[in-house]
Amino acid sequence: MKTIMLIFGTRPEAIKMCPLVKELERNKNIKTVVCVTGQHRKMLDMVLEAFDVVPNYDLSIMKDKQTLYEVTGNVLSSMKHVLEAVNPDVVLVHGDTTTTFTAALACFYKQIPVGHVEAGLRTYDIYSPFPEEFNRQAVGIISKYHFAPTEMARQNLLREGKRPDHIWVTGNTGIDALKTTVKYNYDHHLLNWVKGSKFIMLTAHRRENLGKPLYHMFKAIDKVVREFSDVKVVYPVHLNPTVQQTAKDVFGDNDRVKLVEPMDVIDFHNFMAHSYIILTDSGGIQEEAPSLGKPVLVMRDTTERPEGIKAGTLKLVGTEEDTIYSSCKQLLIDKKEYRRMSEASNPYGDGSASKKIVEILQKLSCSD
Repeated sequence: MKTIMLIFGTRPEAIKMCPLVKELERNKNIKTVVCVTGQHRKMLDMVLEAFDVVPNYDLSIMKDKQTLYEVTGNVLSSMKHVLEAVNPDVVLVHGDTTTTFTAALACFYKQIPVGHVEAGLRTYDIYSPFPEEFNRQAVGIISKYHFAPTEMARQNLLREGKRPDHIWVTGNTGIDALKTTVKYNYDHHLLNWVKGSKFIMLTAHRRENLGKPLYHMFKAIDKVVREFSDVKVVYPVHLNPTVQQTAKDVFGDNDRVKLVEPMDVIDFHNFMAHSYIILTDSGGIQEEAPSLGKPVLVMRDTTERPEGIKAGTLKLVGTEEDTIYSSCKQLLIDKKEYRRMSEASNPYGDGSASKKIVEILQKLSCSD
């Protein structure tokens, strides 16, 4: 029996790895071991609870105001003992977090094969997004198996010299998660508050946007809300103190912007499903929202998900106040443009990625 170990530590990773955990657990020929680092704590635990996933190992590395140095060092030193105890045949990591990179590095030191879920995403600007672009490129070097969400991601990996027979296009496991989380009978008191409005769902937290970019992003949204009386915003504010303070500074006196605690995955996905527009600097939302028929304005200068731009589900708007404001205003007043974006097909899969990955893992000979 093969032992497959999954390592993740943040909320976005957990959302995309938990469907894969559940699919692996259904396979009687595979022993599934889950290790979480706790790079995020409260937000990670929310997702684990929502998917009913209980880790076998929890490193609990999170500290207040932790730096990338601390996260990297703590994960790396802690992983050595876990890998020695489990001795897995394959370790699965996801995406581009510091947990992902460091876990892959720990496996490399132990010469344990790594499978990279959501492999091949690239901007080819090592500082954008930071530190994620470095992380995913570095994990790509270490990984033996590459589970690419799209053909474009596969082509990136081929150009980098990865073995063609070790790359599979599976779709994105984040789409799988929506099958579990989005409820037709979902209800929440804030949905009563936004009822009858053009409800904007907002997320913003990226490290490279902290400071002036984040301030300009919020000012643009505040300007939109003050101009359009039928617009309301719900913003689950990231726990980063800098993000929280900037949000309070800009939105503090705007009674049509609700600053709320981070939502669990079920609440968040259902709020996206009820929204009119989504504004984000996140990565996973760029894949999830198109499945829900929601236009996404991406408040970044680059994206590692160009398929969404090409398909028309996403629009890059950067972090300048005027560009964000005008792009959001266009979607609010131009029904043709709104319809074009909301009806574009999702290039990120059909919700069967986890099943495909498990089928591949079952067939693999771990000694090849």
